[in-house]
Amino acid sequence: MGVLRRLGILAVFLIVVTLFGQPPTTAPPPAAQGITGASRPAPTASAPAISGPVGIPAPDVASAAVVATAVHRTSIHLTATYDASLRIRWASGTVRVHETISVRNTSAASVDRLELNTVAAKLGRLRNLAVSVDGTTARPAIHGQTIVVPLGTNLAVDAVATVRLAFTATLRTTTGGSNWLFAKAHDIADLYRWLPWISRRTPFDRPNFGDPFVTPTSPTVTVRISSTRPLRYATSGRLVSSDGDTRTYRATNVRDFAVVASPDFRRTSGSVDGVRVTVFAKAGSPAASLLTWARRALHDQAAKVGSYPYSTFTVAETAGGYGMEAPASIWIPRGIESWRIPYLVEHETAHQWFYGIVGNDQAREPWTDEAAADFLARRLLHQRRASACSTARLDRSIYDYSSACYYEVVYIQGGNLIDDVRKRIGGKAFWKALRGYVTANRYGLAHERTLLDALDDATSLNLRRSMFEARFPSRY
Repeated sequence: MGVLRRLGILAVFLIVVTLFGQPPTTAPPPAAQGITGASRPAPTASAPAISGPVGIPAPDVASAAVVATAVHRTSIHLTATYDASLRIRWASGTVRVHETISVRNTSAASVDRLELNTVAAKLGRLRNLAVSVDGTTARPAIHGQTIVVPLGTNLAVDAVATVRLAFTATLRTTTGGSNWLFAKAHDIADLYRWLPWISRRTPFDRPNFGDPFVTPTSPTVTVRISSTRPLRYATSGRLVSSDGDTRTYRATNVRDFAVVASPDFRRTSGSVDGVRVTVFAKAGSPAASLLTWARRALHDQAAKVGSYPYSTFTVAETAGGYGMEAPASIWIPRGIESWRIPYLVEHETAHQWFYGIVGNDQAREPWTDEAAADFLARRLLHQRRASACSTARLDRSIYDYSSACYYEVVYIQGGNLIDDVRKRIGGKAFWKALRGYVTANRYGLAHERTLLDALDDATSLNLRRSMFEARFPSRY
């Protein structure tokens, strides 16, 4: 009886170990979702460890259960609406942001985290960060300009989650390096990519002035702005209401929302083709010239590549740095020489189509928007010129070009290649192909190959073999 009893106990023990003693297994993370039109998926980082700032409690959901079922996947192919308040403390240069994101999973599979882009995390000493998902406290992690938000569960295809964030950040006081993207100087505040936005984890630091961003379009963005001092705001949205010192702006079909503010801004306005064009600039700035060139650029470019989709277009004088694009608005740095205004306004306006209407991964495939924008600007201004750098590949990321040759290769050589295509296949076929590319990819994300294929398909000539393969070897 003793032997049998021991055998029985051993059998029960083996059954328990078999059923419960094995560690849970998970499939390896699937490849990142590619951009629309991509010939190959773009790489993304594997799931980072979930960690957060002191003072953010752990999620209420049991962590062991989440790990056991996690899909270790995020996606840029999510659809989100943004509702935010921005409070500017003018004297201290600090901002307080409260944001609500309603995100629907419109990708091909479940996701268990969001990767949100904001330069405030890199440049603004972001602090006091609090995040919740569907009312449950989350523990975010900050990696450079990316806030990683664990959802606490898998968000199934077509499911919706509500994410709330709050944080404080401080504007830089100088405009050197990349500071001008998030700075307050010369009584002007520049806030670019300040609003956390669906993205993929992307390094901020680069050896040039390339744009380290990639974001999908949002159907609706609402932003309420207030300040401790009366200010005028130049934004990507249109003013929909005023209540005391609070101004509410709304934008539709945009992929970020830029703000420039100053107590000294003056407004100079006009219209073109039914679009209200407004220049926000300080006294002594070339506001009249900026307005003239902005109106001309909008009209001429729309005639070439398709209608401008917004009712307003804003030109903002910024505290410094470079010319910059944002949906329905462009930035022109203070003190710009008059002879540079036509090109800067034309180039940044062209980004309304190439990056704005048709988006792309500006960090990993800068040729797609920068070359197209530079070609359009120089074509309309008749300013084509040769590159100052030797012929180089056009399929590299912003992290792979030197400061000396980034502009000369991606912008000048890239734009010249597009212009060479125009000459080779003829203007009628070329402009039809470019308009078709804009229409087919409207408000989406396109790949280098998307544009190359659109041009190649416009002719019986083999542009791929004769013109594209040598400059884009990794794409073919």
